[in-house]
Amino acid sequence: MFWPMLAIALGFLGVAVLGVLGIRVFLEAQRLARQVMRATERIDRAAQDLEQSTTRLARTGGSWR
Repeated sequence: MFWPMLAIALGFLGVAVLGVLGIRVFLEAQRLARQVMRATERIDRAAQDLEQSTTRLARTGGSWR
């Protein structure tokens, strides 16, 4: 009777460990997604700034000094 109870306890412990690790992976994936979103927003802002700068440069006839 000892061995079956030990096997059940170890099986439950294994499932619990996998559950905790799954939650940690999920939280890290969410954190990574937020970082990617912030980086994408910064890239978009930089692209808009570059577009505005080129538009102003084109209006002045290419004279940047």
